[in-house]
Amino acid sequence: MMRRVVRQSKFRHVFGQAVRNDQCYDDIRVSRVTWDSSFCAVNPKFVAIIIDASGGGAFIVLPLQKTGRIDKAYPTVCGHTGPVLDIDWCPHNDQVIASGSEDCTVMVWQIPENGLETPLSEPVVVLEGHSKRVGIVSWHPTARNVLLSAGCDNQIIIWNVGTGEAVINLEDMHPDVIFSVSWSRNGSLLCTACKDKKVRVIDPRKQKIVAEKDKAHEGARPMRAIFLADGNIFTTGFSRMSERQLALWKTDSMDEPICVQEMDSSNGVLLPFYDPDTNIVYLCGKGDSSIRYFEITDEAPFVHYLNTFSTKEPQRGMGYMPKRGLDVNKCEIARFYKLHERKCEPIIMTVPRKSDLFQDDLYPDTAGPDPALEAEEWFAGKNGGPILISLKDGYVSTKNRDLKVVKTNVLETKPATKAESVPTVQKHVSPAVSQFFQERLERFFPNMTVSDCC
Repeated sequence: MMRRVVRQSKFRHVFGQAVRNDQCYDDIRVSRVTWDSSFCAVNPKFVAIIIDASGGGAFIVLPLQKTGRIDKAYPTVCGHTGPVLDIDWCPHNDQVIASGSEDCTVMVWQIPENGLETPLSEPVVVLEGHSKRVGIVSWHPTARNVLLSAGCDNQIIIWNVGTGEAVINLEDMHPDVIFSVSWSRNGSLLCTACKDKKVRVIDPRKQKIVAEKDKAHEGARPMRAIFLADGNIFTTGFSRMSERQLALWKTDSMDEPICVQEMDSSNGVLLPFYDPDTNIVYLCGKGDSSIRYFEITDEAPFVHYLNTFSTKEPQRGMGYMPKRGLDVNKCEIARFYKLHERKCEPIIMTVPRKSDLFQDDLYPDTAGPDPALEAEEWFAGKNGGPILISLKDGYVSTKNRDLKVVKTNVLETKPATKAESVPTVQKHVSPAVSQFFQERLERFFPNMTVSDCC
């Protein structure tokens, strides 16, 4: 008698759990725009959600700890004149977020450290170059201040945000609407999914198509394509019979897929979220009430089904927390922010472990917040993989790092010049003592200051 062998995997027992009601974000008017983006972006400090807004486009930015009912008068980011279609947090600065809109512009915003206290209508920079609505914005994974945008004018623009310039314009590569764009692990290549049913691999700096696959999925509904850590491409789409599919491809030989799996006959577009550290792909269908997750390995069938997390309510969109924002003490390997019609509900994915010790097999070093390259270096042709950090003691955004970013990040040149102009000796004088001496000096020597005396 043959005994069935169960595939060994430390992620076989991953389970999802929604948080309690008091830890949700309630009374948020989630956007009703008919666009297949996730409508939500998350980082270790904030959750941003695209909302319904009259007279233009807006999104709301909430500190993670501000759960419960959100007041209708809570300030929003409201500079766009048309509905916002996509938002993306900068991976190298947790207070910078980009947004693309139906008004054909891309805007980059600086969020105050403690969140918004008044409505924010003045962006740091407005990037104008698209002639139709902008449906995709995506930051470069390893180079500072490099931002990609894709519009319904079928072109991709790569910006240097620090100068506000469009440096690369890929305008003749896509004959129809671009459904998705994904950077490779080191940001040297792009992969795109287009309405013409082609998946393309593009070298943006050479402005050349490296590889392409026609009819990656034969159905007419939207596809998605993402790069994996090993350079392969994972796609989701629809078959000719309108069944949802997933597929895995090698970039150097895209004639035949490594594997194709059919899932179900639902009509919601599958949004893939990928964890390069564990090689797990989470699939969230718009309008579905479930999250399916798969592990990708080198063994057949290559894409291994793990489990499904199901709830009663359908999802309008989904946010995905970067690895450095997770709670390693609870063996949390992923956290999603599920959008309902009027609320945002965090969902936690954990791997049950008996030990309280740090589980280094679940948490290999992950991409940190420091960029490997400056924008000018990347545009000049240099590549760099992500700078990795350990999560052993939990990720903490240190004050030293913030000071470093303020001084070198061109998004924040004004604070930097102010900080540099302060005489170094004043750092050692307490404000109370300084004020006391200044008052005395002004009385007897009107033209002198405390620093002149020092």
